Amino acid sequence: TIGDVKAFIRSRIYALGMEEDHGTIFAQGRDAGVPHNSGTPDMPMRLGQAIVFDIFPRIGGGYFHDMTRTWSFGYATDEVQATWDQVKEIFDITMTAAQAGFPCRDLQAMTLDYFEAKGHPTARTHPGGHDGYVHSLGHGVGLDVHEGPNLSIAAGNRTLLQPGHVVSIEPGLYYPERGYGVRVEDTIAFLNDGTRLNLTDFPYDLVVPMK
Repeated sequence: TIGDVKAFIRSRIYALGMEEDHGTIFAQGRDAGVPHNSGTPDMPMRLGQAIVFDIFPRIGGGYFHDMTRTWSFGYATDEVQATWDQVKEIFDITMTAAQAGFPCRDLQAMTLDYFEAKGHPTARTHPGGHDGYVHSLGHGVGLDVHEGPNLSIAAGNRTLLQPGHVVSIEPGLYYPERGYGVRVEDTIAFLNDGTRLNLTDFPYDLVVPMK
């Protein structure tokens, strides 16, 4: 079940000397279509359903990390695969653009423009909606899992990415009534010389083969 998997994840986090200060998201099917749904514990694992896995462990009572992958065990439906392809494409585009000196709001604007051009509703075209792209592109990660800077188009957001910033990049598309959601997220850091370092080293594959 989903609960069994989350219990295993929790045990591994603690075995590696980290803490689960906030509950890990392991959400399948319709639950995956709601961005912060952590998953239904007694739901059986099913082949061919999208699972959003968002993990944000903390080490030593100090700093957090944040990573999301979307998986589908055995196979992915054509719709989920096509959606994942789009999410991964804008993820790659914004990861490339996210350099020291780049405006945070412009990363979100790029993402909104991309998804709207693909025909998806967004937080800009449908404020308060539950379908499509419904959140900002990312946030700072540090002593809290959500802190500044914010990668949003909020009025007054003139923040530029700069040395010392640690931020997440996490585009996603959500369709709860269609029974799925997709999100991909890495955490990146900007070193003192402005160099960008990806702190996330984990495969992006959507389909997890079942032998």
